[in-house]
This record gives sequence, structure tokens and C-alpha cells, in this order.
Amino acid sequence: MKAIFPLTLMGLTALGLTACGSDSDTAVPVNQTAVFSFAVSDAPVTEAAKVMVCFSGIELVGNGLSPQRFTIGSGQFTSDANDECRNLSGSVVPNTRGVDLLTLQGATAEALISAATVPAGSYGQLRLDIAAGSYVEKLDGSRVPLSVPSNQLRLQGPVLSAGGTFNYTLEFDLRKALVDANPSGNNNPATPDYLLKPTGLRLVDNSTVGHLQGEVSEGFLLNNQCTVNPADERVAVASIYLYSGADRPLLELSDNGGNNTYQPYASTAVFFDNSQTRYSYRLGYIDAGTYTVAISCDTQDDPDQPDDITFISAQNVTISSSSQPQTVNFGD
Repeated sequence: MKAIFPLTLMGLTALGLTACGSDSDTAVPVNQTAVFSFAVSDAPVTEAAKVMVCFSGIELVGNGLSPQRFTIGSGQFTSDANDECRNLSGSVVPNTRGVDLLTLQGATAEALISAATVPAGSYGQLRLDIAAGSYVEKLDGSRVPLSVPSNQLRLQGPVLSAGGTFNYTLEFDLRKALVDANPSGNNNPATPDYLLKPTGLRLVDNSTVGHLQGEVSEGFLLNNQCTVNPADERVAVASIYLYSGADRPLLELSDNGGNNTYQPYASTAVFFDNSQTRYSYRLGYIDAGTYTVAISCDTQDDPDQPDDITFISAQNVTISSSSQPQTVNFGD
């Protein structure tokens, strides 16, 4: 069963000397261990109905020890495997958990490791293995393969102090990380149409982050010639960009592939919710600090090249370390 954060973490229950939850059999005194949890979350893209990523394993590497490896579905501290990930012949890929990242927006996350006991120390890398079967489902219902270079995402690892309980989340900013590798389309199912790159991925300590949400009034959208009331609610009507620091000038803001003065810390899209007749956005797992929140009616942003993005308004916000999101609205 999948676990959705926030989690109530278990205490340090290991009474023996083994780093529990790991495929490693490294013996470590219990007073030199830490409790580690790991989850994934997402900021959405505009051209996809699903972004299914097949997770198969997580490794903590370094710390003067053999890798602390966790294989999906192999122990009490990892999430269960499911049948979402299939190879080209249609067979389920074992020990994988397929996660649709588009279901994990804002402060929502899905746990892959829950309260595992590991040796304390400084880990140079966190490695996330991605198995066969990942795909992007477009708005028209077609599915195209999604691949990761070397089938592994490598990130700077965490520092886990002895006796501590640590809860980390990997935030996928898909507007930076998801790249169309086959824009012309060759209809070859063995050729990936999309690549998932480590660009835009943030590994954060949940105790040091906050969240952002907001609404955009229909009048504001109309006054700025944005799209309103789309026939398909999965189509974005505007874009939200977040920049480190306050009072960043609109003309100096860059899009995800641009080279202006200020590069976006994160970005997301504004969507219409017909059931509540509102236009809203969410951004999660943001490092505490002061930011500029900018809005644009432009929704297409190629992370590999500059796009003609016009920013129409911006506000300052201070993100605090809290599970309660800050709110920034645009319009009445």
C-alpha cells in the first residue's frame, strides 16, 4: 500500500546492531544510527495527463561504508511493488513501483522508504534507480516511453546525524526535468520520446521547507488575455515562477531555458477547477526563505532553450518551515 506524506514516523526500533531496512548487512552500533524516510513529489507539466515513473531501488552511497541499498517491495521499510511498470512484451517488471508524478502536487508526496534505520554520517550521493516501463501519457491518450540517462538519478546525499530522525523528499520540477527527446516523432516504441533529467530535481529535508499555494481570479486572466474556462481542465491557463530573493524585476526574470539575470527556483502551472469554479496552483517543498512569485499567461516553456515568456505581475513571499502553505493570490 502506498503511503502519502505527512507520515507519522516510527521511533528507532532496532535493538540489534544491523542497519535495518537496507540490503547491506553492515553492522553498526545502535547509538550510531539514524532513522531515514524518503518520498517523491512533483510540480506539474502542461502537455501530459500522466508521467509514470518506475522506481526500483534507492541507494545511500558514501559514509565510508558499503552502499545502503533499498529494493522496492523487498522489506518492511520500502513501499510495495505494483503492476504499473511493464516491459515491451507486456510483462510486469518485478520489484518496481510505478508512480504517476502528476498525482503528487503541492505538499503531497509518496513514500518509497519509511523510517529505516541506517548508519549515521555524511552520504555523498543518493541514487535512485529507474526501471523499464516508465512513460508519459499525452492529453490525447497516447503513451510514449520515458527514459532516464543510465537508468539512474544521482543527487547529492544527505547528512544523517546519530540518533536523529530524518524525512527527505525529492521534488520533481517536471517543467525543468522533462525533455522532449523526439520532437518530430518516429513512432518507434523502443525509442524514448521523453527524457527525465536530474535538472530541476531538489532533494530537501522536510524540516527546512514550506509550501506555496494560490488562486488567480478570472478577471485577472481576462484583463491580461490569458486563457479562461478551457474545455479540458488538464490544459494550463497560466504559469507561476518562483525566484530566490524579493523584488526581482519582471524584465530580468528568466524562464526555465532562458539566460536572463534571475533563474527560476521552481515553476508550476495554473489550472481551472470547474467543480469549484476557480483557477489555482500549488508548489511544494520549497527551502525556507524570501522569494518573488511571478505569473505569466505563457504556458509553453522548453527547458533546453529560451522561450518568449512575458511576466505580467509579481509579489514577494516569505516561505517558512511549516506544513501549512503560504498563500499568494493574483487578482481580486
